[in-house]
Amino acid sequence: MICHEVQELIHGYADGELDLVRNLEMERHFRDCASCSGAYERLQGIRSAIATGAPYYTAPSGLGQRLRSRLRQAAEPDAVRSRTPLRWQWIGIAAAVLIAVLMVTTLIHRPEPTQLLAQDVVASHVRSLMATHLTDVPSTDQHTVKPWFNGKLDFSPTVGNFAEQGFPLVGGRLDYLDNHPVAALVYRRHQHIINLLVWPSSRQSDSAVGQTELQGYHLLHWTKAGMTYWAVSDLNISELRQLVDLVRTL
Repeated sequence: MICHEVQELIHGYADGELDLVRNLEMERHFRDCASCSGAYERLQGIRSAIATGAPYYTAPSGLGQRLRSRLRQAAEPDAVRSRTPLRWQWIGIAAAVLIAVLMVTTLIHRPEPTQLLAQDVVASHVRSLMATHLTDVPSTDQHTVKPWFNGKLDFSPTVGNFAEQGFPLVGGRLDYLDNHPVAALVYRRHQHIINLLVWPSSRQSDSAVGQTELQGYHLLHWTKAGMTYWAVSDLNISELRQLVDLVRTL
């Protein structure tokens, strides 16, 4: 792909609207082009700032009724409108409808922070599979992987090796999500790679496991003991839950 094509698709990529092949092409271009990679990082920064800092307003309860009333008034002929060409009357009505749709869409369909984070998690997973950056510390020994993060993060992730249960540890790496440096713990299930991303949570209480699916990948996420966890893989959801259950026992 060339830079012009990437710039046309970058918003669709950020919104998770591209297919897997296009996603891989975009990731490959970002790896080789500092200019486009920087543009994507700036876009993600703006999206994160809006998602976390912008005020959210719900539509007033009487908005729909007032809009319908205005439209009826616009459609009713009176002394003034009778002197106005019919074509301009309909243009005014169409404009009013368009404004109403835009207002309601903006108020109701604002992306949830969790949806935006899920897109970043999938992007991190795809990046790790594309190049030689699956792990910074390749090891099946949790006692090697866990201390490797010392001094690189301001927290210490809990690391387990579940080889006996069919989920061997592959290694770990550093990543960056949700405006945080995160620990990425990599596991394998047969031919499937699982990325477990861990970083400190802003929530004080534990949460149940949430589930979502994006671009053909399964994602499970939860908080426990002050930490946020996201597991992502193309592994079937039942087996991915088996790994999550093992992690949650640590």
